[in-house]
Amino acid sequence: MMKSIVSSKYLACLVGSIILNLLFIINIYVGGQWKLSWSSRAAIEAETVAAIYCSGHGRAYLDGLVVVGNKPVCDCNTCFTGPGCSQFIPHCTANADGGDPLFLEPFWMQHLASSALVVAGWHQMSYTYSGKSFFSEELAKVVRKVHASVGNAVTQNRFIIFGAGSTQVLSAAVFALSPENTSSPAKVVTSVPYYPVDKQQTQYFSSQKFKYEGDAYRWKNRSDCSITNMIEIVTSPNNPDGQLKKAIFHGPNVKTIYDHAYYWPHFTPIPAPSDEDVMVFTLSKLTGHAGTRLGGAVIKDETVFNRMMIHMQMNSMGVSKDAQLRAFKLLNVVLEEGTGIFDFAYQTLKSRWERLVQTVSLSNRFSLQENNPQYCTFYNKVRQLSPAYAWLKCEREEDKDCYAVLEAANIIGRQGNLFGVEDGYVRLSLVRTQDDFDILIERLHKLITEEDGDKTM
Repeated sequence: MMKSIVSSKYLACLVGSIILNLLFIINIYVGGQWKLSWSSRAAIEAETVAAIYCSGHGRAYLDGLVVVGNKPVCDCNTCFTGPGCSQFIPHCTANADGGDPLFLEPFWMQHLASSALVVAGWHQMSYTYSGKSFFSEELAKVVRKVHASVGNAVTQNRFIIFGAGSTQVLSAAVFALSPENTSSPAKVVTSVPYYPVDKQQTQYFSSQKFKYEGDAYRWKNRSDCSITNMIEIVTSPNNPDGQLKKAIFHGPNVKTIYDHAYYWPHFTPIPAPSDEDVMVFTLSKLTGHAGTRLGGAVIKDETVFNRMMIHMQMNSMGVSKDAQLRAFKLLNVVLEEGTGIFDFAYQTLKSRWERLVQTVSLSNRFSLQENNPQYCTFYNKVRQLSPAYAWLKCEREEDKDCYAVLEAANIIGRQGNLFGVEDGYVRLSLVRTQDDFDILIERLHKLITEEDGDKTM
């Protein structure tokens, strides 16, 4: 009798528990959608800030500029000011210097819901994932899928590592490829025009293991190169001129790092998947999220991978889990959209390049880099570069300092000497906001037409 009473009580408790759980589920799942609980406040805050009107010439951010009362205000684009960024500054300087890939911002404005992310305060608080690794295995899986869908890199049977942008990953690769036990440091070289950070970073971290030795072509015909440890950094497509480059050095004592930050179909034709020993990529030039600071490398050799892992552990204890989570979310959107982000980015850059070519062609004073058509396996057609940067040359003998010529016309670029060449060159960024690009074209057009006007007077 006692057993029967106890069993009835357990049964009653079980039924009661099921009913309560059903009521709970019904309460939070209303009308075919989950009813938000703890995340509703965060969602309201995010949408409130996103709705602040900035006239299309700026953005307000939850962690951006604030005024009295702790209310976010517009962070205006170059040459715009005022509470809603509606006031144009007539004689401001066109900023074509930095590589902020804000040209992709409109794409993400069109994909607000799919790219949004709400993170709980307790999310991934540990240093590692499941007590094992500093790097997300799920993110690595998504990275492999993206490369496979684009066809720009072989990732099968390769190791993947992440870092705080491609800058840290490149540094780790140089450390990992340097000889461990030698009295002579490896010579790190790059071919001109080279990406300035390769030189600056290598010189900054120079040690008994490696030393920056300048232009690769200067060492090409040296008789001692065959017995010297060499590390060549190949930026392809190149920054600043967008050209697809190949390594100059080969041999048993040569290690090569391919910086493929721009090896995506919106910047360049993809002739074939890259299959190099060390290939470095970055989220910033794929999705535009430079501030997330997430780069990665695809590596063939396990020993090199392990040495890079040790460097990352000693240097920064891995990479931010928040950055990895955001990259995971964004790359899944890239996969969901198929060719969407590449089509948007390619058309934007193609249009900008064509407008620039049209403007520069009005004068013989300036010239741009070659843009030879090439077959692209991603788009299955022959196409030209749609480069991230214009490599502008001042053709006149008296314009030896091209940067000064543009500066006098209210245009700021990046000096050619930073890339290892003479001052007759300037790099102009084509990846900034539409406002930045429009003002650049306006200033260039004014410079060229005023020059023609002076000639006819």
